Amino acid sequence: MSNDLFQKVVDTVQVAGGEGGILNPEQSNRFIDYMWDATSLGQTVRQVRMTAPVRELDKMDLGERIARHATEGVDDARNAKPKFSKVQVSTEKIRLDWELTSESLEDNIEQGGLEDHIARLMATQLGNDLEDLAINGDVDWDDSDVDYGLMSAFDGYRKRSGDAIVLSAGSEGISTALFNRAYKALPRKYKARRGEMRFFIGSGLLQDYHQKLVEQGLAAGTTVQGVSPAAPGQAPMGSGGETGLSAFGIPLYEVPLFNEELGDGEDEGYFVLTHPDNHIWGIKRDITVHREFQPKKDAIEYTVFTRQGVQIDNLEAYVVVEDVVNEDFNAGS
Repeated sequence: MSNDLFQKVVDTVQVAGGEGGILNPEQSNRFIDYMWDATSLGQTVRQVRMTAPVRELDKMDLGERIARHATEGVDDARNAKPKFSKVQVSTEKIRLDWELTSESLEDNIEQGGLEDHIARLMATQLGNDLEDLAINGDVDWDDSDVDYGLMSAFDGYRKRSGDAIVLSAGSEGISTALFNRAYKALPRKYKARRGEMRFFIGSGLLQDYHQKLVEQGLAAGTTVQGVSPAAPGQAPMGSGGETGLSAFGIPLYEVPLFNEELGDGEDEGYFVLTHPDNHIWGIKRDITVHREFQPKKDAIEYTVFTRQGVQIDNLEAYVVVEDVVNEDFNAGS
């Protein structure tokens, strides 16, 4: 986000007057882009900008086969009928607030730049918190004493995947065999888009897998057991995003916020095989930003409101392999 844009976000007359305000469409879109830039999974999801708290998205399923053998001069009066359905995305209201004292603004070495710098840091943290909620959110999670109920705002992708294709690794470590099982569990009609799919995997399991490749002596430019090595210039482990590693032609995408401490007595994680567009992330377009000076505290208070929610478009094309032992955690225990 440019300095000029952020200046519009926190310092315009509309906002700085103390009443706050709804950002105009251009500012809102840019602000949303900035929040998503702070996430790893947010770079691949199907982003839905919403004008209402709830939106229904149309789906069309033609089935497995619609073509027929044709007979010359014969009309069998049979037409393929697509099946229409809808998937609903609901959003919940999320708040971010922080404050800066006048003394900190006056005494800090950045002086006039401190307010803008802190605001950028808070926006980045907002993106990280929203990604955590999008992945791990659970309305049944009692977190009121921990983080003011953020993680129970709505169900994230992990909770929503309960009705997907779920396989158990049987408390084994990550391996090419597990990637193979995941792909074979995918219904045939979705395998035509193999090159567009991704294995979404947490940092610990990804690190374990990379270590196994190193132990196998996997060198750049070679392939072992259907696994391609990381290409030069790819993101390092732990930073999230494309890794340059692939299993059976399907790229591995790192998501650091995947929970890898799910097991009883030992740390276990999971990974997902699906098309990136299957992850829907909805955000209501209107974002309000308030900036108000509080004389009694001699401080400036900021409050940002946004509405967000997630959904999985097609659970039939969503494979989860769980109970995967995180050897990296166990090795350090």
